[in-house]
Amino acid sequence: MLVAAEASGDDRGAGLARALKRRLGEGVRFVGVGGERMAAEGVQSPFDIADISILGLLEGLVAYPRIVRRADETADIARREKPDIAVLIDSWGFTLRVAQRLRRLDPALPLIKYVGPQVWATRPGRAKTLAAAVDHLLSIHAFDAPYFEAEGLPVTFVGNSALSLDFSKADPARLRAQIGAAPADPILLVLPGSRPGEIQRVLPPFEDAVRRLKADRPGLHVVIPAAPTVADLVKARVAGWPFRSHVIEGDEGKLDAMKAATVALACSGTVTTELALAGVPMVVGYRIGTVTYALLKGLIRTRYITLFNIAAQAFVAPELVQGECAGPKLAREVALRLDDAELRNRQMTAQYAALDKMGRGGPDPSEAAAEAVLKVLAGRVRA
Repeated sequence: MLVAAEASGDDRGAGLARALKRRLGEGVRFVGVGGERMAAEGVQSPFDIADISILGLLEGLVAYPRIVRRADETADIARREKPDIAVLIDSWGFTLRVAQRLRRLDPALPLIKYVGPQVWATRPGRAKTLAAAVDHLLSIHAFDAPYFEAEGLPVTFVGNSALSLDFSKADPARLRAQIGAAPADPILLVLPGSRPGEIQRVLPPFEDAVRRLKADRPGLHVVIPAAPTVADLVKARVAGWPFRSHVIEGDEGKLDAMKAATVALACSGTVTTELALAGVPMVVGYRIGTVTYALLKGLIRTRYITLFNIAAQAFVAPELVQGECAGPKLAREVALRLDDAELRNRQMTAQYAALDKMGRGGPDPSEAAAEAVLKVLAGRVRA
């Protein structure tokens, strides 16, 4: 059983499913919850995961009855299908509720959490909560283990799947031909997030920034790779923009766009690691609800929100958060990078150095995760 509730988890779940198939053969059967990528690997979700991809405290409170209902539906899958093991991927709030239901349903069912809560950044008490809910943690950060092992939860470090993204078949010329861009034309990649709440909060200031940049640079090409979870929402909003932009869907187009981009304006998340891996200098922006931000501000224990900035302990890429995530400030930072090739090169080099600290070039995380899952299933790792 594989359960994921947002785009990054869908990617990880699909990679894990493929790796398990390579080990177990086509006889393995998957059940659970996921998106388009996991569906392609055989996980038929009973509902659209965009329905439970929630951003913000108030939004979470409003959506709580729906989250509970969907968690109940997910547990019903296990009751009906009787899986041998369950892997709950990312999405702290939803997967915790699923874990609690699965534990009550079948105390003997091995439960694995794939990607732990960022207790080193905020809310360290979640380590104890997770230890009480699951049997094993697959960690994507090398520095995760001590926080969870202190609470008695075994941890296997498998690495970040974003660091193993394969750009070998990406073709920037194909993207340029698709959008009508000459080889030397500048391309701005706009990545507004993969959750509906991110599109609602982050895309408006991104649009304002792009409008300002286009006013000064009519020849700037704007490309927006849209995550499957929010593609329709993105297309509907972008359709009303007063300037031309190109919405790209699918993995091939996304990788082409990343390799073709001059600069990116990106919502904080997994995509920032992917962009850095592609060699794209970027500006990172993020917004959450006012009340959520006020409550979280006192709990955050790190200066940075971007993983490679955390690894470098420096603002390798500028981060404009909450009130700073506004059109004029975003446009100013992007413009600096569009106009200065040397600045772009310095940032690209610093991003690569930070990725090395995160484990770039290491073993395939999906393969490591599959191996760990099978060890837990076989009882070779204490559960």
